[in-house]
Amino acid sequence: MSELYNNIEPNVIDDEMLQKAIEEQRPEHIGKLAKRTGINFKDVTELELSFRNILQIDNLWQFENLTKLQLNNNIIEKIEALESLVHLVWLDLSFNNIEVIEGLDTLIKLQDLTLFSNRISKIGHMDTLQELQIFSIGKNNLTTLKDVIYLRRFKKLRTLNLRGNPLCDDEQYMLFVVAHLPDLVYLDYKRVSDTTREVAVLKYQDLIEPLEREEAQALAQLEEELAKQKELEYHKAAFVEYLNGSFLFDSMYAEDTEAAKLAYLPGEFVSACENLFNYGLKEHEKREAEVSDFYESLHGALTANQQEGRKLILDFENRNKRRLYEIRNASSYDIAESKRAEYKEDILQLSDALMTLEMLTADQLEVRVKHIPVRPHIQNTGGSIFSFSLTIFSTITQCRDLENRHHEELLEISITTLEKSVKNELDEDLPADVQMLLVDKNTIVNAVNTSHGIHLLKIDKRESDILSNTYRWQTSVTEKAVQNEINRNRERVGEIIQYIDNLQEELDNLRDPGD
Repeated sequence: MSELYNNIEPNVIDDEMLQKAIEEQRPEHIGKLAKRTGINFKDVTELELSFRNILQIDNLWQFENLTKLQLNNNIIEKIEALESLVHLVWLDLSFNNIEVIEGLDTLIKLQDLTLFSNRISKIGHMDTLQELQIFSIGKNNLTTLKDVIYLRRFKKLRTLNLRGNPLCDDEQYMLFVVAHLPDLVYLDYKRVSDTTREVAVLKYQDLIEPLEREEAQALAQLEEELAKQKELEYHKAAFVEYLNGSFLFDSMYAEDTEAAKLAYLPGEFVSACENLFNYGLKEHEKREAEVSDFYESLHGALTANQQEGRKLILDFENRNKRRLYEIRNASSYDIAESKRAEYKEDILQLSDALMTLEMLTADQLEVRVKHIPVRPHIQNTGGSIFSFSLTIFSTITQCRDLENRHHEELLEISITTLEKSVKNELDEDLPADVQMLLVDKNTIVNAVNTSHGIHLLKIDKRESDILSNTYRWQTSVTEKAVQNEINRNRERVGEIIQYIDNLQEELDNLRDPGD
C-alpha cells in the first residue's frame, strides 16, 4: 500500500457502513424506525458516503434506484462497481486519488459529474453520458487543451470547471474552450460573456469549421450504421435476417474452401431466399397486427369490467349515504344496530358482486390469451404461425432440392473435366488450386460429396433457427400475456379486498348515540 495511507486506515463499503449512512441522512424519527425495521436498499434514492476513508467502491449493487451518490473526500483509486446504478443522475467523486476516467458506461442518465481534485491526466471513456450537463474536473493533471475537444460530444453540457489544471496556464485557455464548446454557459464558476464568445469564435474559426465537417461526416456514418442495425433487428424480428441476397449461399462456401474453387452461384437459390425474406417481412407485420388487435380487445374487456365495477360501487354508495346518516343520528341503540346490520349485509353483497365480476373477466381474458395469434389462416391449426412454418418448410425444401441438383451437376462436370484433363482435351488451362483437386476420380468425388454434406447442414441449421425463433416468439408473447393477466387479477382482487376492508372499518368506527 502507498505511503499515502500510512496514517489512514482504509475502509471498505460493507452493510454496516451503508446502514449507518442511511440512518444518518434520514430525519430522526425515520432513522429510529429504520433501526427497528431494517432498510430496503432498493428504496434509497440518495446516498452520502463522504469522509469515510473508502479505498475501493463496492457493494452498491442493491441500490438500483439510486439517483444521487456522494463518494467525495475518500481515498478511492478507481471508478468501479457502479454498473447497476443505471438511474444515477448526480455523482460526486471529488477529492479522491482517481487517475483514469472509467466504469461509467451504464450511467446513461447522469447529468452532474464531479471529479474535482483527483489525479486524472486525460478526459475520455465517457461517450455514453449524453445527458451530461455539469462536469467538474478542476484540480487534476490535464495538460493539453486538445482534451477539451472531447467534450464537444456532450450537446447538453452547459457548466464546466477546469480550474487548477496545468492547461489553464495557457494564455489562450479561455478562448480555446469557449470556441470549441459554443453552448457552454459557465466556465470555472463564471458566466461566459457574449464578448468572450464572439472573440473566441473569430479567433478559432479556421480550426472549428473543419472540425464541424468531420463531426458531421462521423454523425452521418453513425446514423447510417444505426439505420442498418435497426433494419437488421427488424429482419431478426421477422426471423428472416440475411435472407435478402446471397448470404445463405455464401455461408455454405465460407467454411468449404475446396468446393468454393468449383462453385458457381445458382440464381434460383438466391431467388428462393429473397422470396422467403419478403414473405417473412409481410408475415411479421401481420403478426404484430394480430398482437396489437389482441391487446386492444383485452383493453376493451378490461374497460367494460372497470365500468361495471364503478357502477356497482356508485350504486352502493348512493344507497348507503342515507343509511350512514341514519346510523350516526339514530335515536336508540337498537335502531343503530339494525341499520348497521343492513349496511354490513350490503357490504357483503357488494364484495360478492365485485369478486364475481372479476372472476368472469378473468375467465374471459383466459380464453382470449389462448388464441394468440388470433388470425386462423388454416382451419384447425395454430393460425399464422402454422402457415408461416409451412412456408418455411416449403422454401427450405426448395433450397435443398436446388443444392441436390447443383451437387449432381457439379459432380458430373467435375468428372468430365477430370477425364478431359487426363486426355489433355481441356479448352483452357484451369487454375492451379482446381488442378490440385483433379488428381483422380475418388479425390474429386469425395471433395464434392463432402461439400454437399456441409451445404445441407447449413440449410438445415437455417431452417432450424427460423422455426426455433418463431416458436420462441409465440411462447414469449403468450407467457407475457398470461403473466400480465395473473398480475392484473392479483392486483384487482387486492383492490377489492382493500376497498371492502375500508368500508367495514368505517362501519366499525361509527359511534353509537350513547358514547
